[in-house]
Amino acid sequence: MTHEYTVPGELGEPVVETAEVAEPGAVTIVVPTFNESANIRQLLRQITESVPSRLPCEVVFVDDSTDDTPQVIHEAAKDCPFPVTVLHRDEPVGGLGGAVVEGMKAATSEWIVVMDGDCQHPPSLVPELVATGERSNAGLVVASRYIKGGSRAGLAGSYRVAVSRGATWLTKALFPRRLHGISDPMSGFFAIRRSAVTAEVLQPLGYKILLELAVRSRPRGVTEIPFVFQDRFAGESKSSAQEGLRFLRHLAGLRTASPVARMVGFGLIGVTGFVPNLLALWMLTRAGLHYVPAEIIANQFGVAWNFLLIEHLLFRDRRRHRRLWDRIGRFGLLANADLVLRIPLIALFVHRLGMGALSATALALVTTFVLRFVGTEALVYLPRRGRGSGTAARRAV
Repeated sequence: MTHEYTVPGELGEPVVETAEVAEPGAVTIVVPTFNESANIRQLLRQITESVPSRLPCEVVFVDDSTDDTPQVIHEAAKDCPFPVTVLHRDEPVGGLGGAVVEGMKAATSEWIVVMDGDCQHPPSLVPELVATGERSNAGLVVASRYIKGGSRAGLAGSYRVAVSRGATWLTKALFPRRLHGISDPMSGFFAIRRSAVTAEVLQPLGYKILLELAVRSRPRGVTEIPFVFQDRFAGESKSSAQEGLRFLRHLAGLRTASPVARMVGFGLIGVTGFVPNLLALWMLTRAGLHYVPAEIIANQFGVAWNFLLIEHLLFRDRRRHRRLWDRIGRFGLLANADLVLRIPLIALFVHRLGMGALSATALALVTTFVLRFVGTEALVYLPRRGRGSGTAARRAV
């Protein structure tokens, strides 16, 4: 459940709903927060000092906090000369990225600036981000630490610097065309036109929402301005090993979004399944079990391994269409049918087509692989008929 309230910005005025704010600002600043109460007053003070005098604005906080951050925002916003909206989420679906998408949906301006709530992104650059987008007619303007004039000075510790640079290199290597012109795809500070964002295509996971927007929404025209990454004003970074794993899962999901890429990923995962399969076979035969039942049992270990990876790396966004045990049963039947189908196919290729045993086996492997991929996508992960299978109209947030 999401709780929403707006503080109009003048002490003593009543709380009103977002829809009652009469004049939309020239820019909506979206700030996702998680236990950032110690930074809120400083952030709003910086925004007040640098943004309203140059262009009208509104601020939308999307809060997943377990502390008193919403209350602190409410109190601090009374001194602000612009509307401040708080959307508190009881369930932080999609993590920080999901929070940003919720904020974009609530925005009333054509330009949306996304920034962190820890004061490491200087609000003084908000007008420049918007002005740069208007001058260049761009759909996305990224504040980059990696172009001339930028700096990652506030990124504490050599470990975090190495992780940031490694993640940047990896994402640009995986998406060379879609991230063309973006030197800092890990940046959490950017401006995007509201008309360039299509809510239905976004599937945020974790904190790298710029990557999600650049790859899935593909805004027309991208430009950058430099910025110096500041020291955190208060509190500690929310980065963790768990967030790192979510980031890798997010990368895998983005990279395998097309059918061809999913098929390649499906094949690579299948290759890794040989490891648990062979290990289980070795252990079972060493224990004295006959190789035929041992092979059948060992194959299930490979199937289970493949299912886990496919669930989390290839079809994470489609798991909701069927229950877990339904998906497990269907996947297991398809994977084991592969063994049953392969031998008759080899015999068919050898006796009817006159192929050699080796080439027939290779062709049978390719054929059953393609059939297993198509069957997995169609029978395990596609929506059931009549349950959301229709194509939703694409609309901007």
